[in-house]
Amino acid sequence: MVDSASPRRNPLRDPRDRRLNRIAGPSSLVLFGVTGDLARKKLMPAVYDLANRGLLPPSFALVGFGRRAWSDEDFAAQVRSAVEQYARTPFHQDVWDQLSAGIRFVQGEFGDDAAFARLKETVGELDQTRGTQGNHAFYLSIPPKDFEQVCEQLSAHGLAQGEDGSWRRVVIEKPFGHDLHSARELNNIVESVFPTDSVFRIDHYLGKETVQNILALRFANQMFEPLWNANYVDHVQITMAEDIGIGGRAGYYDGVGAARDVIQNHLLQLLALTAMEEPISFNAEDLRTEKEKVLAAVRLPEDLSTHSARGQYTGGWQGGEKVKGYLEEEGFNPESTTETYAALRLDIHTRRWAGVPFYLRAGKRLGRRVTEIAVVLKRAPNLLFRDHNDEDFGQNAVVIRVQPDEGATIRFGSKVPGTQMEVRDVTMDFGYGHAFTESSPEAYERLILDVLLGEPPLFPRHEEVELSWKILDPFEEYWTRSGDKPEPYAPGSWGPPSADALLARDGRSWRRP
Repeated sequence: MVDSASPRRNPLRDPRDRRLNRIAGPSSLVLFGVTGDLARKKLMPAVYDLANRGLLPPSFALVGFGRRAWSDEDFAAQVRSAVEQYARTPFHQDVWDQLSAGIRFVQGEFGDDAAFARLKETVGELDQTRGTQGNHAFYLSIPPKDFEQVCEQLSAHGLAQGEDGSWRRVVIEKPFGHDLHSARELNNIVESVFPTDSVFRIDHYLGKETVQNILALRFANQMFEPLWNANYVDHVQITMAEDIGIGGRAGYYDGVGAARDVIQNHLLQLLALTAMEEPISFNAEDLRTEKEKVLAAVRLPEDLSTHSARGQYTGGWQGGEKVKGYLEEEGFNPESTTETYAALRLDIHTRRWAGVPFYLRAGKRLGRRVTEIAVVLKRAPNLLFRDHNDEDFGQNAVVIRVQPDEGATIRFGSKVPGTQMEVRDVTMDFGYGHAFTESSPEAYERLILDVLLGEPPLFPRHEEVELSWKILDPFEEYWTRSGDKPEPYAPGSWGPPSADALLARDGRSWRRP
């Protein structure tokens, strides 16, 4: 819970430039789904951390909506418990007293008209007593099947439309549908109630400092951008590996799988940021335009069977601990064909990336927890080192680490000390924790603040979501038609043999992070 940085130290604000003093104005955040893990472990602590960093005004309020028979005081106690357990900045009583004075709770079901009438009364009371000035953001940390009902209730009770210059916004968590058709339906539902620029689709990966640093690394440094193309890049690998299993998430995960859960959103967003052209500015419209161009230019391989892989972890030993296989986890269908590992190859048909394959992989119960982007360069011509085979030399690479140790690594060849001309790969490493004294804000801090400020550059709009489903749907349809079960792989490994074969066919291999 304790952050070594000063509690008032504010990595989201630069005192040298008043335009960067990103402090939210008078407003409230209304949380639906307050008893879920996301609210308890991420959202409530993030709100406190923003307050502790001086980024929320005295006129901020936090409203919970749920079925529990809680009073305002009961909900405040729940928030405090979450803050004390999961906040990243130290607990300060004066900050808590200021924040808790604006905490309210509304009991009710999503279909309960009276509950939404009470919610309207509550935000109205906050406008009068707390000074929120009619500015309210509704965070739907709930299953997508409930979005329509909640949006309709907000509209029916006049909660979705601001008055006299005030604003109303809605925040929705992934998944944004389960295929292209459902994503379009979901978009139509939400945008029939809220204007397009008032809809914030949360992808928490886009709030991570390192993901945003992709743009800085590429466009603020002359040494990278000239090499960032098919003339020099051999291929790109984007990996999201987790060393944990599914645990108690049977209700959510079974039938979804690694591709829908991670590749469609997180990894395709990372691909877009890695491959996009330089935007003319960092405003939302310009950033989104370039990302959409990349996603629209993605082409699938002709043979999906040899350019994709699916796996399902088995039981066994991992890290000295006996772990269950996916089909042995509590609540799962023992005949489930849901994958816990997915890998695929994509190509981007632009002049910059023609002929450069992008390999994406995501999985559970793998060797370690890591998310990274590896831009692997072509081998140097072997002219001076005739006594060596090409395979004796590694390939230069720029590796951007998204988690857990945010930073970047450059891999290059260097002479080994001694009398012989022997070359070996070495790495030059940059880590955020070592380079900067400021602590990076947690992803949800950044994203919640952007919602309250009405700044959408980090949020995908519905065009990006639909383009991503257009890429993934053919793989999902092929896997369904084939009837093949996911290939088993051992816990602690790096996936099924078919994933290695996917790259081996192209004469390449996966990195070992």
